[in-house]
Amino acid sequence: MEILFLAILVLIMATALGSGYPVAFALPGAAIITIGLAAGAGYLFDGSTDAYFHSGGPQQWLSAGVTNLRGVYWEVERDTLIAIPLFIFMGIMLQRSKIAEDLLVTMAQLFGPVPGGLGISVVFVGALLAATTGIVGATVVAMGLISLPAMLRNNYSPSLATGTIAASGTLGQIIPPSIVLIILADQLASATDQASTARKALYKEATGELSMPSVFDVASTSAGEMFLGAFIPGLVLVALYMLYILVYAILRPASAPAVKYAGEFNAAFWANVALTLIPPLALIFLVLGSIIAGIATVNQAGAIGAAGAMIMAGYRLAAGRKTTYVPAIIAMVSLGVIAFCLSNFEMNIKGMQTESDRLGVMIGLAASAALIVSLIWSGWRTLKIDNTLHGVMLETAKTTSLVFIILLGAAMLTAAFRAFGGEELVREFLNSLPGGFWTQFIIVMAVIFVLGFFLDFIEIAVVVVPIVAPILLADPEANITAVWLGVMIGLNIQTSFLTPPFGFALFYLRGVAPAAVKTVQMYKGVIAFITLQLIALFIVGFYPPLVNYLPNRVSYLSETSPPPRNPKLQFCMEEYVGEVIASSNGAVEQAVQEAQGLNFSILPKKMALALETDIAGAQDALEALQAAFVAEAAVTEAASEYRPRLRLVRGIEKEIRHQQEILDNAQKLLSRLQADNADRRAELEAEIAAAEAEIARWQAQVPAEWEETHTTFAKLTKAENDARNSYRRKADAAYETAAEALEAMNGTAAYLALEQELRDLRSVIATGEPQETEGQVNDLSRKFSEIGATDEVRSALSKARRKLKSRTPDVDAALEEYADALAAYEAGKVWRDAAEAELRVGLASYLDAIRGTLGTRVQPKLNREQALYLASCSAQHRDISLNF
Repeated sequence: MEILFLAILVLIMATALGSGYPVAFALPGAAIITIGLAAGAGYLFDGSTDAYFHSGGPQQWLSAGVTNLRGVYWEVERDTLIAIPLFIFMGIMLQRSKIAEDLLVTMAQLFGPVPGGLGISVVFVGALLAATTGIVGATVVAMGLISLPAMLRNNYSPSLATGTIAASGTLGQIIPPSIVLIILADQLASATDQASTARKALYKEATGELSMPSVFDVASTSAGEMFLGAFIPGLVLVALYMLYILVYAILRPASAPAVKYAGEFNAAFWANVALTLIPPLALIFLVLGSIIAGIATVNQAGAIGAAGAMIMAGYRLAAGRKTTYVPAIIAMVSLGVIAFCLSNFEMNIKGMQTESDRLGVMIGLAASAALIVSLIWSGWRTLKIDNTLHGVMLETAKTTSLVFIILLGAAMLTAAFRAFGGEELVREFLNSLPGGFWTQFIIVMAVIFVLGFFLDFIEIAVVVVPIVAPILLADPEANITAVWLGVMIGLNIQTSFLTPPFGFALFYLRGVAPAAVKTVQMYKGVIAFITLQLIALFIVGFYPPLVNYLPNRVSYLSETSPPPRNPKLQFCMEEYVGEVIASSNGAVEQAVQEAQGLNFSILPKKMALALETDIAGAQDALEALQAAFVAEAAVTEAASEYRPRLRLVRGIEKEIRHQQEILDNAQKLLSRLQADNADRRAELEAEIAAAEAEIARWQAQVPAEWEETHTTFAKLTKAENDARNSYRRKADAAYETAAEALEAMNGTAAYLALEQELRDLRSVIATGEPQETEGQVNDLSRKFSEIGATDEVRSALSKARRKLKSRTPDVDAALEEYADALAAYEAGKVWRDAAEAELRVGLASYLDAIRGTLGTRVQPKLNREQALYLASCSAQHRDISLNF
């Protein structure tokens, strides 16, 4: 019966959407009606409102829907949605102030003389508007009103002209900042949590281990990472559009002729180009650059974009006045002064210490006040000139309300879908497909593409993604990143604006296109661009670093980069170390051999033994690393035969688990059944027998040699893991022990500086009050603790302090301990002098030689070379299914 009500849910939703009923009410309405029908039917026909739900009952699932509703607004982790109205405001403000129009006209003049130049200019401006507005309707309408007449007037093919404008307008869906990317990031954040739970359960079932290593976990994503991940694919799509138009113009020059600029390319022209182009580019730089540099969150960057758009609108709307550019100039000067103050002064008021700091704070406050004045001035202009600000705010409120109401409705719909087992049904269908992850992924992408013919991008993002994303992200074979999946879905959803019958970009363009342009011509024009979008989808899917590299690069080069010991970095880190060692022409091995020849006998026994052991272990670490690579090659070679068998057995085990769930559920119902219900008892007993028979049938299909095959392969993977762990332990020790010894030698000057204070301490102990003397002893001990290799001195001083601190202070015993401290100090002087002459240079050379290889993991953070290598290496998806 759950299947029946699931079908009713989908049918009600599809009927409501197809009849033109508002999406905001169709989604939650379908959920509430279906849950109500299921509860009523269960009560009438089975005596329980819970009877026809996959689990739980109507109360639980309605409350789950309400919880989902609350989560959209009240969860702190989901505050990224605040950026949506800010970016919407920015886009509508730029469109209403005619800055988009200026861009189109100027770029058409600049690119016109090139074959297909008008079309290329439309794509170029579409990309710029996408990075500043992200509002498809506004972009398509603006370009349709301005560029389409010019293109038709210059004998452009109507199909090419309309296709170019419609496709360029959709770039705002994938080029950041994009509303759809923010929504996808929000949806994927919860999807990764579900995927992580599913993968941990899969690991436990496959291996029997209670906890899964963190290196195998699913990493979440954020709106900032989505912006970074979509940046290069967006540029790839722009390049494909431009290349297509250029090739089309060369092959069919009559359909896309070059248009000569009637004026001159003089200083005035280039000044106009600069004035038109630089402010939007500067705004893009401020918005995206602040996110990439980690200066601002996505919400803060949205506020920057909204403020910048209002300042730009202020001077554009007031063109021709004497004070046209004054607010913008004040804003730029203020920002420059604030940046200068932040770079040269302590701007934290609580942290001010000098008059210079106070001066910097006062200058910063004055610059901030000037910036506020420029914003108020620009806002006043936009309000008074054509009532622009009022219209922008109203349109922003409408668009934002639409987005959030759909999000809320989708939360209810998702709860209802799960109530009737829809999520498990989808999971079982996808998992049953032959071909593993890629078959599942292609099916999901195909479904999203087809849904784009009928549904809006928001509906697809908030309804489909929560269902399929956890399934795809949990798969250990592909081991995809959430940001890559989000960008792939974003690219796919972008086609929904162009695909008939409900291609919204076509509707927008149809509304402003002249009657001479037929709708059929518009449909023909977008076919090539839909194909280009699918080609871009294939390119990005085939080469994941196009998405993953930039977020990794920014993360690893940032101040908050993950430490080199991060478990997720180790595989790539060892690849890096192996390549550096191989390219060093034996320099690392030679440095290790030279360090082993150093005379450590002059050092204290404990330190000498540790150095001898751990530096000897450096050679073992090098051998363990090579053993790990050999073991990895053996695993790779054996995997070709092992993987098909693994898939077969894991598939059988999945079926056994499914039948076991049926069996357990039937047995539970049977145990609760009343004795007089003989018919139902017979049904359950038959169901139990059938499940037991199925379990036996599947168990019989497990290959007889599986245990031996699995054990043999497990030995190979264990050998690789053991070699890698051995390398990590020995490499860390080989660097850390030597670094601690060198640090102790570097503290020799500070060590010698304490000699007189130590010698004077004897008379203080002998003649002073024990309570006061105890404090001085403690202070001196603390000073020695700041210097390496002073354990024996500090230990003796601590004993002396305890003798003085006791209820009956024993000054004589304290003096004895002091004598031990002085003797230890003298011994320290001896070995430090000898080490300075014989060991310091050799030990420093050893550390310098292995710092970037064996010592990489113990460094405080990655250097630039390491960060770039790891960003490239980890941008590829690595199959980890052999560990499951």
